[in-house]
Amino acid sequence: MLISEVLQRKGNAVATVAPDSTIADVVDSLQQHGVGALVVSADGRAVDGIISERDVVRALAVHGNGTLDRTAADLMTSEVVTCSPTATIEQLMTEMTERRFRHVPVTEDDVLIGIVSIGDVVNARVRNLETETRQLTNYISGY
Repeated sequence: MLISEVLQRKGNAVATVAPDSTIADVVDSLQQHGVGALVVSADGRAVDGIISERDVVRALAVHGNGTLDRTAADLMTSEVVTCSPTATIEQLMTEMTERRFRHVPVTEDDVLIGIVSIGDVVNARVRNLETETRQLTNYISGY
């Protein structure tokens, strides 16, 4: 299964935040969108970075309440791993597991077109396995 199929099922909406947004605004946006990470983008098209709940929690542990006045650019991961819509869920699942990240922006020609989480990837893989199991059972049963 391709990442483009995952996006067709879940949609292309991506919650983004400007690099100069305060961490207080980032936390509010994470909560409003019900997501674990936001793509940091000045224009909503280019991926400048990514910031996750984990980034915020780690900064709070080091900097305390002063963290909330910092900006997304201060805490974001700027070397973001992205994938193309033609990547497979198996490829992405392996990379996400090995590199220990949970959110991957999807880009096409360097333009943000979606985002997938490890949950999206695992759900897609489970659906594939259920379909394969059903097909094999039907084949063996003569249906």
